[in-house]
Amino acid sequence: MENASVASSSDGATEAFDPRSEAERQRDEYLDALQRLQAEFENYRKRVVRSSDDAATRSTGQLVAKLLPVLDAFDLAQAHFVDSPGSEADALDQARGLMLDTLQREGLERIDAVDVAFNPHMHDAVAHDEGDGASEGPQVVELLRAGYRWKGVVLRPAMVKVRG
Repeated sequence: MENASVASSSDGATEAFDPRSEAERQRDEYLDALQRLQAEFENYRKRVVRSSDDAATRSTGQLVAKLLPVLDAFDLAQAHFVDSPGSEADALDQARGLMLDTLQREGLERIDAVDVAFNPHMHDAVAHDEGDGASEGPQVVELLRAGYRWKGVVLRPAMVKVRG
């Protein structure tokens, strides 16, 4: 004899109760809920990792931004020693190169191109020469101070002189 019982519904009709189908229904509900919970947890984990990576990139970028005046000082010293080479100039050039190479390997990009189209997101125009009208827009003609990007984000725009 089967273990099925008869249940009556609110409208008076009787239905056969099957414990096996009820257990399968509950199993499917629990499995569905578990899969949703697992997917939500995986999304949460990815969001936390992404947020942590973004915070680390921002904080490192802030430190690099504080080092930019040091790179500027190296650039000025290198320009000063261009006419008088010697061991001091070589030592300064090596220290500058070491610092710049280390930062570039970590994600620093120098913005120092001349004879390129002016881009207000990457350049800060502080001087202007009248152009001959032949170019399509302002062109960078002189770099006054290098700009830098950290992992694609502009830390400081390049200070430039433009023509056009």
